Amino acid sequence: MDAAVEPKVNTLLNKGGSLAVEVHELLLELFPDAVLTADDENIGYGTSTGYKGLKFTVAPFGGYVRLGIVGGAGLADPAKLMQGTGKVHRHIKVHSAGQLADPALRDLLGAALR
Repeated sequence: MDAAVEPKVNTLLNKGGSLAVEVHELLLELFPDAVLTADDENIGYGTSTGYKGLKFTVAPFGGYVRLGIVGGAGLADPAKLMQGTGKVHRHIKVHSAGQLADPALRDLLGAALR
């Protein structure tokens, strides 16, 4: 992780608590070569810095973590995990660590990386 990005990532993970850390760890497990970026509200996981290579975002909120899936609108979601009405992106509200063990979630995240 880039030394300039690390403090922002850590701040956001601390804000989101253990649930944010677990979402972060899942994404790094599935996408070990992710290039991390961060602003004041989101951690980005991509193939490069900038929007063009972005694949996922993580944003902690009170009571849940929003897992953004870039291009999610174009993915099959038979388990209906994703929310949102945008033309391109979708998100999943992760309320508990148990959601992260759902095979449908892992399949969806894997499809987003292909």
